[in-house]
Amino acid sequence: MSPKAIGLLETRGLAALIVGTDAMLKSANVTLAGPVRKVGHALVSATITGDVAAVKAATDAGAQAARAAGEVVSVHVIARPHDDLATVLPKKSGK
Repeated sequence: MSPKAIGLLETRGLAALIVGTDAMLKSANVTLAGPVRKVGHALVSATITGDVAAVKAATDAGAQAARAAGEVVSVHVIARPHDDLATVLPKKSGK
């Protein structure tokens, strides 16, 4: 079963993404879907999951924090994602 919502934050540079991801995780009841992804050309992204309202609030807070630290390239919230999207989401590494 897929999460109720997926949030994506993409920045240019790792520092801005870490600041943004920290703000997302602290601002709402969301979960980091897996490790930060390197996209290429200094682009990196993080994916969070949770309730629609929590993901929206978290991505707003994360984007604002990341803008203060660097360049935000993209922010998206996908409400009620299709179950097949779970196959392309980052997976948490086993501890």
